[in-house]
Amino acid sequence: MARELADLPYARHLEPSTDLPRTGGEYDCAHFDGQHLDEQIIQSARFAETAFTSLTIDHGSLRHSAFNDVWLHNVRWVGTDAGDTSWRDAEFVAGAMSGLDLGGADLRRVRFEGCKLDSVNFRTATLQQVSFVDCVLRHVDFGDARLTGVSFDGSTINRLVMNRARLAKTDFRGAVEIDIAEGIDGMKGAKINPRQLLSLAPTFAAALGITVEN
Repeated sequence: MARELADLPYARHLEPSTDLPRTGGEYDCAHFDGQHLDEQIIQSARFAETAFTSLTIDHGSLRHSAFNDVWLHNVRWVGTDAGDTSWRDAEFVAGAMSGLDLGGADLRRVRFEGCKLDSVNFRTATLQQVSFVDCVLRHVDFGDARLTGVSFDGSTINRLVMNRARLAKTDFRGAVEIDIAEGIDGMKGAKINPRQLLSLAPTFAAALGITVEN
């Protein structure tokens, strides 16, 4: 994982971009830094070996855009529509996401580290080899999503929604805390540790209609 911009294998090829990205644009080895994308419509764009640093993406749209081998550091997302986007070999570092819509997105070999995800929608998305490291997830919705090889090491998970999610090789054991708001049946196929099983016991009991009394 790249800790600094200079750590990227393509760092010396990056060229600063002063223009905002546009719909249908193609960007290779570009560096977007410090821009505020306010209600920008940037659909069906393609980004490869590109870095995004200290950006704010506020109530815009990135639908159907493709991101390959990209690095995002300190990017703030507010109410952004990123539905049906594709992400390959992407890293999100120290990002803040509020109301981000990734419904139907395809994420493969993606890492989130030190990010805060609040009311983020992954409904119907596909996640393969995705890791959430030292993140805070609150009101995140994986309803009808497919998760394969997903992990949550060091992360805190509150009010998770898992309705009809399909899991394979998905590991919650490294999570500091996990709380399921809806769709406990969507946890089928997940790995949890004994401590997490105890904390989730009331949720499992409620879902099965079990009353626990002394």
